[in-house]
Amino acid sequence: MSTTAGAFIAGGIAACGAVTATHPFETVKIRMQLQGELQSKGHQPHHYRGPIHGVGVIVRNEGVRGIYRGLGCAYVYQILLNGCRLGFYEPMRHGLASTLLGDGAKQNLGINMFCGAGSGILGAIAGSPFFLVKTRLQSYSPFLPVGTQHIYRNALDGTQQIYKAEGVGGLYRGVGAAMIRTGFGSSVQLPTYFFAKRTLVRHLGMEEGAPLHLASSTASGFVVCCFMHPPDTIMSRLYNQHGNLYQGVFDCLGKTIRTEGFFAIYKGFLPHLARILPHTILTLSLAEQTNKLVRKIEQRILPENAFGNA
Repeated sequence: MSTTAGAFIAGGIAACGAVTATHPFETVKIRMQLQGELQSKGHQPHHYRGPIHGVGVIVRNEGVRGIYRGLGCAYVYQILLNGCRLGFYEPMRHGLASTLLGDGAKQNLGINMFCGAGSGILGAIAGSPFFLVKTRLQSYSPFLPVGTQHIYRNALDGTQQIYKAEGVGGLYRGVGAAMIRTGFGSSVQLPTYFFAKRTLVRHLGMEEGAPLHLASSTASGFVVCCFMHPPDTIMSRLYNQHGNLYQGVFDCLGKTIRTEGFFAIYKGFLPHLARILPHTILTLSLAEQTNKLVRKIEQRILPENAFGNA
């Protein structure tokens, strides 16, 4: 295991590689979550009907640039989120297991889920302003607009406009929903990944390597999507709102369900799944490799006692 700083760097690098491949589905997901916002059934537009259809519509009307709106913000967010999630998870888990179980090597589902949620929430808080700007950039379309449209020249311009209009509080609008969303996803992502990995090794005799990482990541990604999508929809709407359309997480949830029906909180589920499966597979698989690389670098430049508690 790398040091905490090393794991943070390795996790961030792995996540950036993954987001480059999956960003188009994230753009479609956000637009599907926002289309028909607070409109009753029968009066909702259906510009984007699924992951493949949505990508096709955006590329035809806006080009490749349109499908990759907000990519720079996505990189920064992923470095902060997954750096925290992959960098702090193991030190937190080891510390709690040592304190509560007397052995840092012991695995406990409750401790694993708590540490997964805690490390993810730290990342969500750190990265929330970047996700907010990313959401607004991705939702903007001069051809088939959905939700509130925010006209920003780029990420820096968007950040400056929000700060001038609303101050620091504006940049952290919707952070509560981000914490819930990421806490849900993070509480199951790493525990599910490591559980699947141990199960496949123990019962199917799989050995350490790419096939094991791929299978474990697939199981983890599916579970994460099921847990995370409803708060993800709420977060997208809170981030993209203008003024005070929603007073908070529960107000947004209530208004959405009352106006659009219960399944409105699952809008964009398929593009989310299409994004999160390869994203989780790439992030966790690449993290295995980047951790090894960072570990080798650290072994050359750091003293041996730096790894004592890593």
